[in-house]
Amino acid sequence: MSTPEQPPGAVSESATERTLPNTTPQATTSPRAFGAGRSLRPGKKVLPEHGRGHNRSLVLQTLFHRGPLSRADLSRETGLTRVTISDLVAELISDGFVIEQGLREGSRPGKPAILLDIDRAAHRIVGIDLSGPTAFLGAVLTLDGEIVARREVPRPGGGEAAATAVIELARHLIADSFAPVLGVGVGTPGIVDDRGVVLSAPNLGWTAFDLESRLRTALELPVLVANDANAAALAEYTFGGAEDDMMLIKVGAGVGSGLLTGGQPTRGSRFAAGEIGHVTIGTDGGPRCACGKVGCLEAWLSVPALEARLAEATTDTDRDGILRDAGERLGIAVAPIVGALDLSEIVLSGPPELIDGPLLQQTADTLRARTLAEFHDGVRVRMTQHGQDIVLRGAAVMVLSGQLGVS
Repeated sequence: MSTPEQPPGAVSESATERTLPNTTPQATTSPRAFGAGRSLRPGKKVLPEHGRGHNRSLVLQTLFHRGPLSRADLSRETGLTRVTISDLVAELISDGFVIEQGLREGSRPGKPAILLDIDRAAHRIVGIDLSGPTAFLGAVLTLDGEIVARREVPRPGGGEAAATAVIELARHLIADSFAPVLGVGVGTPGIVDDRGVVLSAPNLGWTAFDLESRLRTALELPVLVANDANAAALAEYTFGGAEDDMMLIKVGAGVGSGLLTGGQPTRGSRFAAGEIGHVTIGTDGGPRCACGKVGCLEAWLSVPALEARLAEATTDTDRDGILRDAGERLGIAVAPIVGALDLSEIVLSGPPELIDGPLLQQTADTLRARTLAEFHDGVRVRMTQHGQDIVLRGAAVMVLSGQLGVS
């Protein structure tokens, strides 16, 4: 007897176990699944014993982006049988992740459809951004990425003092949550591996520092740690409607970027994908960078570097020239990346008074002049709409995906 094909994303439960380990928040090692893609495209074969968890995440993912929906709607959207949907929904309601919202208006004769949605107010997420030049920022967020409480602490010295400050900030935010905390997400400068170990963050005095384990032990909650620019890219993808193939460039005290290809984060073989700040731009010399080289992109484009040069400008024309020069350097750096990866979109994050205007326009013009017009003239170059909260929202996406399979 033949078996009907399952639509993409759905996994048959005929051979799966009927019990699923409890996925409500607990002090365990979190699966590092953030950035799995809106359609939950598996990166490898889903084993039968994992099929139920995959389908559970598929239901949550569908409700997150399409809800409220009925059980019949969910069956059509996911390709799962109505029996499977009914079973999964009952489990998710019991776990406190899904609620019934009442009858659909204008239902046809017969049994009315009951609408379901994620219970977006039942849990909170704590997000922390360590990339600020003077302060560590933290927020309590809803599952929709809306910020309901904020805190910040002065940026301390590096090493152990920085770790202690992060722990204390997280504890205060957890106390501010007034709802069960699904997990804690942290975006930090530096190179971070896939276990949340900060391999190198010179400004924070961390080398091979296992920040994720340290926080998980101290807070007794699921914790996920990632590079701040990678977190920002996830926020733009989930909450900003970004394309599946995009690059987010974060301009602050330094310059970094996060890459998504096919809706998946690109980290690289050494977890350093997107570290464009110390790429040398041009052969005409330029300012000396903190790394010791001359003419690094960061030396042209970082906020301190831009502000220092703008302070010397005496006219609006001089100011525009400085910003256009920085934009041209950025376009030179980005053009080969767009060409190599066939990206659809470049998103800039940073102070709008510096980035949004001549700098952004010159970046777009330079990019189009240096790539294949037939294919890349349509590449969008734009500012993020998330402002300075983008890393905090990205930290929330990390937790959503790691704990619920939603991105």
